[in-house]
Amino acid sequence: MQTLLLIIHIAIAVLLIGSVLLQKSDGGALGIGGNSDNLMSSRSAGNFLTKFTAILAFLFILTSISLTLINKKDISQKSIIDKIEQLDKNSNSQPKIPNSK
Repeated sequence: MQTLLLIIHIAIAVLLIGSVLLQKSDGGALGIGGNSDNLMSSRSAGNFLTKFTAILAFLFILTSISLTLINKKDISQKSIIDKIEQLDKNSNSQPKIPNSK
């Protein structure tokens, strides 16, 4: 289940990046603005891309939360420092000397 959800999440991320890059730039920040010869410059194409991007963003957030909830049960409550201290207590205090033949 987790693998399938992760694959869907990555596909949504790629589609989201593509839909954002296809949209027309309305700002003129730093003098880098899009001209009117864009591929999708009509208003209906802009509305479609805006709605499509919003839907993809919602699905991306939904899959992110789902992946977090799925992985939450795998996380133990101990910290890494507690695990290291436990390993130190279980191991011998003196290093082992190799035998030579």
